Amino acid sequence: MLVVRAIREQDLDGLMALAEKVGSGMTTLKPDRKTLGLRVEIACASFAEQIAPPQRDYMFVMEDTAIGKVVGVCAIKSAVGMDEPFYNYRIGTLVHSSKELKVFSRMDTLYLSNDLTGCAELCSLFLHPDYRHGTNGKLLSKSRFMFIAQFPHLFSEKLIAEMRGYQSADGRSPFWDSLGRHFFKMEFDHADDLTSLGKKSFIAELMPRHPLYVAYLPQEAQEVIGRVHVDTAPARRLLEQEGMYYEGYVDIFDAGPVLQARVSELRALRESDLAIVDTGLTLERDDQPALVSTTRMQDFRVITSQTHAHRSRIALSVDQQQLLACRSGDAVRAMPLIPKKTSHA
Repeated sequence: MLVVRAIREQDLDGLMALAEKVGSGMTTLKPDRKTLGLRVEIACASFAEQIAPPQRDYMFVMEDTAIGKVVGVCAIKSAVGMDEPFYNYRIGTLVHSSKELKVFSRMDTLYLSNDLTGCAELCSLFLHPDYRHGTNGKLLSKSRFMFIAQFPHLFSEKLIAEMRGYQSADGRSPFWDSLGRHFFKMEFDHADDLTSLGKKSFIAELMPRHPLYVAYLPQEAQEVIGRVHVDTAPARRLLEQEGMYYEGYVDIFDAGPVLQARVSELRALRESDLAIVDTGLTLERDDQPALVSTTRMQDFRVITSQTHAHRSRIALSVDQQQLLACRSGDAVRAMPLIPKKTSHA
């Protein structure tokens, strides 16, 4: 059975094994044991509330409890850009016109920006290939929204998620090859590795500060701006189901889209409800699964269940209670796994 839970120090080996399967393009999950070890320490201190909220990095793992194996990971950074610069390109527009020549043109531009500094960030989502079926991906990705719904006061007004940008079948990034390579004089993977290690000063030192005209880029590079890696497309759809959207910010290396949303407008804050575990209720299966999470910070846990909350009560099987480490009388939070379809007149 699967449960998403707060990471523990002893999960480092499992986390390393996952990181080795990620490949290039995900700067927050590189297979570097020292870096991951430090991040796990920060995550454990975050759940223990031993560090200030803006410095917290909440990491969660999906565990297959039948074999005691870590099979997925995801995270929420409380605030980006507070200790080191957080860069994106903002897509803007410049207008050129001449009344005399009767010429009017609008040109898309890329502005190097720190606009998203201070936002909370969803990151480090990765599910082992053997578990990419059923509702496993939804559980892993959407578990973070249940945490935010339970502790909204810990996060800034805006939430973002940097999506992995498009790469060709051979791992080449058309955007990087057409732009970044000319300024950084290095391969994409090398620049990506430096960023993952926190060495971001070279970005400010080497990138031009003036707007870059999109039309000057090769057509191949223009076409991938705002597009995601083929493996990332499902993750993007899941985030959009929860209320996140693309609004013209992209990654400076691969031009992957940055999704964003106001925390107060997330589906989890509107549709999730607290309920009391009641072993006296009849376990009636529902066609639509639900997310059920605990309400405590330490050892936060999320599972999927076929039973829904009814009148502030919820029935959970013995196995489900064990997965959540809860018992009858405890409070949990529940929400439909899949958003309700709204009808339009």
